Amino acid sequence: MTELQNKWQIRTLGEACDIFAGFGFPERLQGKTEGDLPFFKVGDISEAWKHGEVYLSKANHYLNLDEARQIRAKPLPKNTTVFAKIGAAIALNRRAILSEPSLVDNNVMGLHPSTKALDYKFLFHFICTVKLDELSRATTVPSVRKSDIEQIQLPLPPLDEQRQIVAEIEKKFTRLEAGIAALRRVQANLKRYRAAVLKAACEGRLVPTEAELVRKERRTYETGEQLLARMLVERRKNWTGRGEYKEPAAPDTANLPPLPEGWTWATLDAIAEVKGGITKDQNRKHTSPARLVPYLRVANVQRGYIDLTEIKVIKATEDEIQALMLKPGDVLFNEGGDRDKLGRGWVWNGELPECIHQNHVFRARLHGVGLNPKYVSWYANTFGQKFFFDEGKHTTNLASISMTKLKGLPIPLPPPAEQVRIVAEVERRLSVVEQQEAVASANLQRATRLRQSVLQQVFSGRLADAAYLRAPTGE
Repeated sequence: MTELQNKWQIRTLGEACDIFAGFGFPERLQGKTEGDLPFFKVGDISEAWKHGEVYLSKANHYLNLDEARQIRAKPLPKNTTVFAKIGAAIALNRRAILSEPSLVDNNVMGLHPSTKALDYKFLFHFICTVKLDELSRATTVPSVRKSDIEQIQLPLPPLDEQRQIVAEIEKKFTRLEAGIAALRRVQANLKRYRAAVLKAACEGRLVPTEAELVRKERRTYETGEQLLARMLVERRKNWTGRGEYKEPAAPDTANLPPLPEGWTWATLDAIAEVKGGITKDQNRKHTSPARLVPYLRVANVQRGYIDLTEIKVIKATEDEIQALMLKPGDVLFNEGGDRDKLGRGWVWNGELPECIHQNHVFRARLHGVGLNPKYVSWYANTFGQKFFFDEGKHTTNLASISMTKLKGLPIPLPPPAEQVRIVAEVERRLSVVEQQEAVASANLQRATRLRQSVLQQVFSGRLADAAYLRAPTGE
């Protein structure tokens, strides 16, 4: 035990705390929404942390006392600080407090004061400054052990001073949370505004329609129906399938909304060549020489953007590469996965000089010119979501849509000239949204850094003198 200035001491967590491990949680006991004891997992801690909640209260799983005895699980005390002991760095560095005696699973560890000289909130704020990922073992899945936690040194002031410090931290955090809440409201409003812009664009309400303008200017224009006819000519000319050419089926408009004058409905099959990608199979045998080539996965195709953070490669023949090579303007759709991924997509703009796509990502290549691929993707990412959900195949946690169903996606075609104005106006408005989103995101990151700065100052020893509590904050 080392003496610090102003009666602060250093103790290890092993000396000052009871350290608890969690318990195995058989699948047969999962899913009960009521019971004597809440049962928390790593995901519950992560969700609380993401929403700025300190206390764990409502659980996704409950056990009764008999079930707890069956697995020899003892509840951790109320006010125990809990955290993941295994997982990625982001999971290891999230914390929460149990609001009542609770069970935790065997991937969770808990800390509770073993002495009255330690305030549980002071302990919680301290452990929030410890980067557990830096203590983790160099294994495939990072993890920390009880022995690692026991050796962590805790700066410990007198109890009254701990409570003063906690009160000041919470006062500062209350102000900070108010700012964070305001930023999150800004983000939510921007998201709603983005959706409203895209909805208006796809309904013909964002810019003056071409039909309105030509009546004033006394001129002719190419309608959506004429555009569709032109695209069908291109479709027929470029068709390379087997057997006799078949015209695409017209969309069923019975349940579709009316369109502005000069617009028409078409299916994705009518306006684009839709193609599946390469199947990932390590045992796949090639009948001709193959080489490694970058390919897009579901994780790369996000809603409204392409994420190139991690690009993987796959071995493919030259014929496969030529058949599946992405070209600028290709509209991408995810086959599925989690329900939020169903039909999700964006436009490939030639981000890589050579890239193909996996079979879980569909590619739609538009016929001819006159239809902007961004407009098609905007529509698919907004109104198309209901179509994908209704037409997709659903299991307990997953969803998928077949190529045949995807081809039936109805898309409203505006006149080409009107479409140019729509795309320009959407991009102008969304660029402002993106700027504001970037500012809000930067300020949220700054708020996180401020939170950590407050805690680091408290536990660094530089602020061992409690006089800082009365100092002006500069806010």
